[in-house]
Amino acid sequence: MQTVRAKKSLGQHFLKDLGVARRIAETAPAGRILEIGPGMGVLTQFLLSNPQIHLTAIELDSESVQYLHEWYPELHLIEGDFLKLDLNQLYPEGDFCVIGNYPYNISSQIFFKLLDYKDRIPVCSGMIQKEVAERLASGPGNKAYGILSVLLQAWYDIEYLETVPEHVFAPPPKVKSAVIRMKRNNRKSLGCDEQLFKSVVKAAFNQRRKQMRNSLQQLAGKGNPILEENIFTRRPEQLSVEEFIHLTNLLQSCQN
Repeated sequence: MQTVRAKKSLGQHFLKDLGVARRIAETAPAGRILEIGPGMGVLTQFLLSNPQIHLTAIELDSESVQYLHEWYPELHLIEGDFLKLDLNQLYPEGDFCVIGNYPYNISSQIFFKLLDYKDRIPVCSGMIQKEVAERLASGPGNKAYGILSVLLQAWYDIEYLETVPEHVFAPPPKVKSAVIRMKRNNRKSLGCDEQLFKSVVKAAFNQRRKQMRNSLQQLAGKGNPILEENIFTRRPEQLSVEEFIHLTNLLQSCQN
């Protein structure tokens, strides 16, 4: 059987374990599913066999595309770069869910992009490197808690489902992997300026060892008395999503 050569530049590690692939596929709800980076279709085969799923896949690697056309001719396959894909064009209306054994070198960029479509993506699941999965699922007070944790947890409940060892991939990655599932929470609005919220979270964690009064001084204005408030004496990993929202509103009030 023809196989696809894994390309380091694309962050490819092909999953060999059918049990893991089946469990990932089972995290997908019924309806329209977009699979990112199907590779040789180990996850795709289980998604296609579910009559309740309407599957579309996007793959950048032309060798994988050729393989998928040959082995899964029924698959609706787009050849292209997910990061450049206009999801509103692909799905002009309604909800869709996202799944994948995500390329490790762009997994964070994928999640940042999905945030732009948060009101249309009720569920996103799949496999990423363990370190990123821990970052997504960690709460305040943990070392792994960071920018992605806050921005995603503002809109999604995130479950860390299982750790996956290196040897079930070809070639084996140098890191462990993990399966996660993100489900959209009930939040309709942040109750603050969303762009400012992102700026506050990024500015805070870019200097995560510093107190907020130092890392956010530029946003507040030097010498602003608001910086004397207690919340500004804390470090970013100590703050919950709700406290970051409160912080954003405080900073917005001094910008008006």
